[in-house]
Amino acid sequence: MTNVIKNVAEGTINDIKIDDGFFILKIQNNGHVKQQVKRKIDSSYIQFHFCLKGTSKFNFNNGNYSFDVSEEQSLLLYNPQQDLPINLDLEPKTWIISILLSIKSFHSLFSQEADYIHFLTDDNKDKKYYDNKKITPAIAVVLNQIMNFNIHRSIEKLYLKGKTYELLSLYFNHGGDADIEQCPFLVDEKNVLKIRQAKDIIITRMTEPPSLQELANEIGLSLKKLKEGFKQIYGDSVYSFLFDYKMEYARKLLESNQFNVNEVGLKVGYSTASHFIAAFKKKYGTTPKKYNQ
Repeated sequence: MTNVIKNVAEGTINDIKIDDGFFILKIQNNGHVKQQVKRKIDSSYIQFHFCLKGTSKFNFNNGNYSFDVSEEQSLLLYNPQQDLPINLDLEPKTWIISILLSIKSFHSLFSQEADYIHFLTDDNKDKKYYDNKKITPAIAVVLNQIMNFNIHRSIEKLYLKGKTYELLSLYFNHGGDADIEQCPFLVDEKNVLKIRQAKDIIITRMTEPPSLQELANEIGLSLKKLKEGFKQIYGDSVYSFLFDYKMEYARKLLESNQFNVNEVGLKVGYSTASHFIAAFKKKYGTTPKKYNQ
């Protein structure tokens, strides 16, 4: 699995190759200014773009036309007649997951039921097709699991491939609430929004995070639903997720070479350097100083 991470201002573009003709892009602008993201894509690919939060604009034909994709919206792009490279304006605090599949790879998923996907029929397969629609709660769960997971590196490829197939299955499922029946927690979309709020709260206040009970009270869920829902959506417990987030944030601060170890530790909530160093070593197997070297 090829995994290329490019740092752009305060955000990152994680370009992951799963297979030949199969890529996942995890695009994040965590900064306070707009970013522009570009990536070459030829006409042999079908593109799926999902905006988890924030606002973005996809520009085409040198900016002559564009698609706005806002929070909880998706965009499907298919044009076998011309290349559609990504030229994306990314507003601050925006996260996007993009799935790029070659026509060949995509057809292989539906070879027995091409008529089920209407733009794959013989009459339409050579025509362009664009679709913009709302992300369902079930799809939102899978997207968050792709963006945030705690999986051993040796099985990342298997995990991401499986989650992408699950994502496409839900995307093309016309069975209404069939996917929700598997997960009673998702019957009420407000629960999903509350769990997202909980995640945003602990990230915003990572230096002094609330207790689990305080967090549950703040978002208006029971402690049990908070624990179960967070694990379901983000694949980890609240504080384990926060620990991983803090270490990743600390790693980026160290790489910027703008702060020393003590300063980085304070920024992620460690009052003493020794505690921060121990936590960093637990996560990455080396000290912050050695990592930077």
